[in-house]
Amino acid sequence: MTDAAALLRAFDDQARSAEWTFPDPDAQVDRDGPVFRVSWPRRRGFVAGPPHLGVAGTELDEIIARQRDFFTARDQSVEWKTWGHDTPAELPERLLAAGFVHDSAETVVVGLAEEMVAPVHVDGIVLRETRDEADIHRLVAASSEAFGKDVSFMAPFLLDKTDDPNTVIVVAEADGQVVSSARLEIVAGTEFAGLWGGSTLAEWRGRGIYRALIAYRAEVALRRGAKYLQVDASEDSRPILERLGFVKVTTTAGYVWKP
Repeated sequence: MTDAAALLRAFDDQARSAEWTFPDPDAQVDRDGPVFRVSWPRRRGFVAGPPHLGVAGTELDEIIARQRDFFTARDQSVEWKTWGHDTPAELPERLLAAGFVHDSAETVVVGLAEEMVAPVHVDGIVLRETRDEADIHRLVAASSEAFGKDVSFMAPFLLDKTDDPNTVIVVAEADGQVVSSARLEIVAGTEFAGLWGGSTLAEWRGRGIYRALIAYRAEVALRRGAKYLQVDASEDSRPILERLGFVKVTTTAGYVWKP
């Protein structure tokens, strides 16, 4: 099934609700009307809801204000995640009016895992899975270099993930140096797995490492029973993914409140 509408239905029915349906062990999930609020002791909060919230206007403003006030009282920031096909269409402008800031915009693409497993060999590159703390710090240092900005905040997040059986962290090494990395997150209780966190050092780009990491994770996903692979793709990665057979199903944007 590669029809965009059918893939979007599968995504909406299964994957997007996983954040509040199958939360991390240390997450607290609260429902407020149509939306779900997920909070952690030390991490940024998360708010989202189904495709059709069923509220608008002042009622929607009140729900937004309650989420903002909840995290302000905890002195934590929060991301409210939206999708381009959701209703009411006024949600983003209501979030901005409440003081949330537009943080990111990406394209959601979905592909069939079985179509992505063709092995890719890159000379001088070894792919391996890791849960080692030292590897995580090396991975984050390489990502900071690749992105051209400090992403050390990723370290505690990834270290928390090393105990999660549904998270697979993969590094690509050249002579023992981490030159690229990415992770797979199996969405428990669904047919979906997410591809996240890809970064490659500038001098190693264009050699097929990104494609190799996709194939590696697709194979793991298939072994774990996943049928679909989902990516929130940047404009750098979207064209590559579409050439591989991923299909655009919607867009997504985050809106962040910081106390």
